[in-house]
Amino acid sequence: MINTLKKLFGIGPKVDYAALVKQGAVILDVRSPAEYQSGHIKGSVNAPLNDLPRHISKLKKEVVVITCCASGMRSASAKSMLKSNGFTQVHNGGGWSSLQNKI
Repeated sequence: MINTLKKLFGIGPKVDYAALVKQGAVILDVRSPAEYQSGHIKGSVNAPLNDLPRHISKLKKEVVVITCCASGMRSASAKSMLKSNGFTQVHNGGGWSSLQNKI
């Protein structure tokens, strides 16, 4: 029960996003193209949440993926979608601007 609540609220060991990026993690920004154009993490890939199923085949399942959006809600949905499609190394980076400060 406690572990389920921790997973639900994202409580647990801190993720070293900077190290993951240095090791080749892909940052997947799931905001709309207009939001992405207004500011994004350099090197990130824009795949809007609504279009994510179309982009999944372009991603390698063995690569670490860090999802981000404006607040963390859409990136959480993207993480779930990727996990249900066989991706095992997926992290919800939350809002892109706060993620940028962590890397």
